[in-house]
Amino acid sequence: MPDKTRDATTSKPHYAGHRQRLRERFAKAGAEGIADYELLELVLFRAIPRRDVKPLAKNLIERFGSFGAVLAADPARLLEVTGISDAVVSEFKIVQAAALSLSQAQVLNRPALSSWAALIDYCTASMAYNKTEQFRILFLDRKNVLIADEIQQKGTIDHTPVYPREVVKRALELGASAIILVHNHPSGDPTPSQADIDMTRLIIESAKPLGVSVHDHLVIGKGSHASFKSLGLI
Repeated sequence: MPDKTRDATTSKPHYAGHRQRLRERFAKAGAEGIADYELLELVLFRAIPRRDVKPLAKNLIERFGSFGAVLAADPARLLEVTGISDAVVSEFKIVQAAALSLSQAQVLNRPALSSWAALIDYCTASMAYNKTEQFRILFLDRKNVLIADEIQQKGTIDHTPVYPREVVKRALELGASAIILVHNHPSGDPTPSQADIDMTRLIIESAKPLGVSVHDHLVIGKGSHASFKSLGLI
């Protein structure tokens, strides 16, 4: 007579135990205790309940470069990968939105200059992997508390139209005493261009007579950033 218990055990998929072990490792050690592809596996578990997702996770990391880059990738590019469905893309975007919300909470309504690392992390998470340029402004009050974070313009792969008068007008509307300019370089290289330098000087010249200071201009690349203030450009 067949051993039904043994048959049930041997027919159990090999990845079932792996999922539980990975969850337990994450619970004990957190994200720092597991590799990027394993963190991605944990996200994939939710959208793909009955399949070994380790090969898919590794493939995504290899293709896009990092966990963060996978989450931020364009949905159309993600769907080009075999094994990726609309449900998977949705899970990625939910996690990305949650991460950005948490990151923003670390900087909004707090002194920007004393939480600079958190501010850089937030800007990197929100802009580093964008396919086109984006120009945002961080508005500060007299105590340098971040009171607003707004995207002013979106542009092309290498250019964003910026209008100094509109920047200053918005600062005055919000009652901001200072601003931090931020934009990304989709190429990944955060080195400021001459156009970036000229535009920043125009904004400074327009803002100064109205009592609005430009504390810095950050250029966000992939894995690095440039600060106009640190470079002596402000």
